[in-house]
Amino acid sequence: MLLGGLAKNAATDTGAAAIDQALNRDHDGSLLDNAHQAVANPMAFGGGGILGHIFGQRQAPVEQGVAKATGLDAQKAGKLLMILAPLVMAALARARSNQGTANASAGSVLQNEKSNLERQVPGLGGLTAMLDRDGDGHIADDIANLAAGGLGGLGNLGGTSGGGLGSVLGGLLGDKR
Repeated sequence: MLLGGLAKNAATDTGAAAIDQALNRDHDGSLLDNAHQAVANPMAFGGGGILGHIFGQRQAPVEQGVAKATGLDAQKAGKLLMILAPLVMAALARARSNQGTANASAGSVLQNEKSNLERQVPGLGGLTAMLDRDGDGHIADDIANLAAGGLGGLGNLGGTSGGGLGSVLGGLLGDKR
């Protein structure tokens, strides 16, 4: 979702310039060498602000969708996204610098990553199109709506039944189930 939101923002000249400016100003990729810092202190790396820039008014529905999909409560889903956001920006900064040109744009890096992912997982573009039920180019709101409408067993991936993603992330997020 984070990469999708960034890619959507980078699709416009203004959005791409804003992402590049944020990377130049705040993200050099070094956080990836000490990712535990983002986990230990999610507020220290501006995760909330990053999420606001990526998702805007869709942030709450995204958090709710992540909560439903993982079995986490909304607060822990928000914390997870706050941890991941600066790590994703660091990865984007590193990928941009690894392209070998000083003027590589975040938009070109995101487009390359999207192409690589689509090659590795054929049909992903079709899946995204299927999930984008309202055709607005954003799937986060549609996933949240699907989750709110009830996905049966799919909405509890590792929830109270134990195992799954919820258990893996439980220790990370302080869940002592």
